[in-house]
Amino acid sequence: MKRGDSGRPTGSAAAKLLGLKQVTALISPDGELAYRNLALNTEKAHNLKDRSLEVIRMARALAACSKRSREDQYADQFESAALLTLGFCYEDNGRFAGGAYHPLLRKVDRFSGKTLPSSPREREGHASCLLQIDGQVKQIIEALRERGFKSPYLRNFVVARINPVCFHRAKKGSDEPLMTLSAALTRMAASARKFDAGSVRDSDLALVAALSSESET
Repeated sequence: MKRGDSGRPTGSAAAKLLGLKQVTALISPDGELAYRNLALNTEKAHNLKDRSLEVIRMARALAACSKRSREDQYADQFESAALLTLGFCYEDNGRFAGGAYHPLLRKVDRFSGKTLPSSPREREGHASCLLQIDGQVKQIIEALRERGFKSPYLRNFVVARINPVCFHRAKKGSDEPLMTLSAALTRMAASARKFDAGSVRDSDLALVAALSSESET
């Protein structure tokens, strides 16, 4: 059976499996609709990784045909600036734990005023910083496991502890970031280097587990 990039059957293969003889298709002469895939998709909600990689593909396609267009002109199509940054992370490491860093990026990552062909250079730099931070986080997690901590929320706990804007809220009605993404990543990396695994208590992890459970319901 033919399958797409996600491992799921393609439309034609799924129709054959279901015994369908006809498939209804909507055809539009408006090529721009192809770049609204995230908003128009009703088959299945994309997970964070799928959405991020799809946004990166759209950004590259648009950069090839709209070289003078700015990244922020396609905010609706890209849905979130965080997805662009995460897309580069996932391309470099398909097993990247993007969900742990998404709350940070939502607060500080914004669309760039640079052109589509030039904006990826800056985002690739931010993605590289995130991947380096994640490497530090993995080392902290190993140190915590050596101390006997076995919680599935270890990564969420560590990332929350080093997130410089974790407990900060933006002003109501304002979309201004609490700080620039570059500044946030710099502070985050510094906090990861200074993280003291020996200071962590069971009660700290219990709180993170409770908050994570609430966010999943």
